[in-house]
Amino acid sequence: MTVSESALTFAVGDVGVSASYARPEQPFATLVLAHGAGAGMEHPFMRGFTDALNDEGVATLRFNFPYREAGRKFPDRPPAAIAAWRAAMDEAARQGAGHGDTWPVWAAGKSFGGRMASMAVAEGMSAAGLVYLGYPLHPPGKPEKIRDEHLYGLTLPMLFLQGSRDTFATPDLLEGVVSRIGESAALEWIDGGDHSFAVAGKKRSADEVGASLAATVADFMRTRG
Repeated sequence: MTVSESALTFAVGDVGVSASYARPEQPFATLVLAHGAGAGMEHPFMRGFTDALNDEGVATLRFNFPYREAGRKFPDRPPAAIAAWRAAMDEAARQGAGHGDTWPVWAAGKSFGGRMASMAVAEGMSAAGLVYLGYPLHPPGKPEKIRDEHLYGLTLPMLFLQGSRDTFATPDLLEGVVSRIGESAALEWIDGGDHSFAVAGKKRSADEVGASLAATVADFMRTRG
């Protein structure tokens, strides 16, 4: 499939952040993707995932949070991260409008990026749906510090993709959360996967791991968009 990709910069307040917009010839939707706390938008996992989504017919925009753009290691506080999410969704809408697109725009994120997307939607950001690539339900080894309160007010389609060995989400706790959210939420387990979706004994590069998740996400977007 022919895909056009453009490097972009958009403003988050008075700060410019980097982004990459990729669009296949006839996309059926757009997905905006945020990185996790420890790696930026150019991480091979991120590129592998968006490249494979482009092959599935999804336009993508992945972006850096301001802290990553500035070279800082500690993630932005929620207000700044939510502002970045709003700006990224606005930029995706502008890119789509330039092509006359009328299809839905989804928000997705790896770990921290996905949680911040859900908080942005809880505070009024518009999105067709949410995709969580390893939702950080609680810190490793601290299941009592669960991060779920804002999720129960969300009614848009949500897909949780989670490794069964992910220490950031005790399986029974996450299954309970998804069940309480209701029919709008779906949970797909990656058997043997850790928080990065790596499976013990299965040698794959990070870009291959990211690419392996794309078909499941695209199918969910087609059926629930």
